[in-house]
Amino acid sequence: MKKSALALFISTAFISQNAFATQPKEVVNHYADIALAVYQDAGTTAQQLDKAIKNLIASPSEKTLKSAKTAWLASRVPYQQSEVFRFGNAVVDDWEGQLNAWPLDEGMIDYVKVGAYNHELGNAGATANIIANKELQIGNNKIDVNKITPELLASLNELAGSEANVATGYHAIEFLLWGQDLNGTNAGAGARSYTDYVQGTGCTGGNCDRRAEYLQATSTLLVSDLAWMQTQWADNGENYRSELTAKAPKEGLRIMLFGMGSLSLGELAGERMKVALEANSPEDEHDCFSDNTHNSHYFNQKGISNVWFGSYTRIDGTKVTGPSLNDLVAKSDKNVAKQTSKAVTAADNQVHTLVSSAEKGTAFDQLIATGNKSGNALVAASIKSLVVQTAEIEKAAGVLGVTNLNSDTADHEF
Repeated sequence: MKKSALALFISTAFISQNAFATQPKEVVNHYADIALAVYQDAGTTAQQLDKAIKNLIASPSEKTLKSAKTAWLASRVPYQQSEVFRFGNAVVDDWEGQLNAWPLDEGMIDYVKVGAYNHELGNAGATANIIANKELQIGNNKIDVNKITPELLASLNELAGSEANVATGYHAIEFLLWGQDLNGTNAGAGARSYTDYVQGTGCTGGNCDRRAEYLQATSTLLVSDLAWMQTQWADNGENYRSELTAKAPKEGLRIMLFGMGSLSLGELAGERMKVALEANSPEDEHDCFSDNTHNSHYFNQKGISNVWFGSYTRIDGTKVTGPSLNDLVAKSDKNVAKQTSKAVTAADNQVHTLVSSAEKGTAFDQLIATGNKSGNALVAASIKSLVVQTAEIEKAAGVLGVTNLNSDTADHEF
């Protein structure tokens, strides 16, 4: 993830030779190309995760659990870069909750440590423990959960009207692989034992058969959901991509810019950093069980950078490049293009400091701890870089005639 000074200079200053021939429709089409490539990579890594999960279930051991965790971490790299497509593209935003909803009340899924579990007040499903029970009593309603299937789990999302009841997706899988992180703002992630998947003698945590069924069902659902989203961006007929590219080009540009600005400001700076920092709360960090939050934040930012520069590096190392917003803005105002590129690259570099910190032993949940002045300052500086980036994105939008972009703030003030 480290970058050379030369690479940073090039990414900031480079304007392609074809910039002045770039047309809005071409930029929107290339945006769809990038989306397809990202979702294809997310699908591939989800399939690799599913294979590792099958191996864990078939032969539980420290080795197979570690392999499943490694596959989960790898799957986050392309998926987090896809979140820039959420805002403005309803087909993505309406679908995304089943894959990446957080924070979650994990007691709905499996056992939790009594006295070390903070959940949403009034959540009737917070301690439902689907894995330990074949029938749930939620208020006056009884729910049959005897047979754990992808369809059943999908139906249990937002059980009893609570957004904290997340039954599926990356974070449900993360919890089932790592378990609760009981370290608070001290060092260390979750420490679930592979023996939670041992069948018969040696099973820990109880209900190892149902835990394996649950893990496999949500993994199966993840793979199928990502396969469906790939069809929406494929260049082969009537789907969401065809709807997007049939719109007036300026509307396509607005969607691109709104997605960048909203992920940058309301979601990443606000919901994913500011909330956790102000509350000094590891319960509000994104990848809270695995302590992978630094990478998830960084790859969210890379998604924004990908769209601005029109370039995405695939998991096999190949690059998807083409007409970009940077090129298009430069046609009308080189200075605004340069300043926006500078802000995007600065945000890349600043958010990457969270990765560097974690690699040196201080993860995001430690950075946000009460009394960690230098850690708090590092997160605050990352938030500031995202706010500056959003302001420059909005200026770039104005150059393209996209006025009143109104990036989603998620009701945060900066």
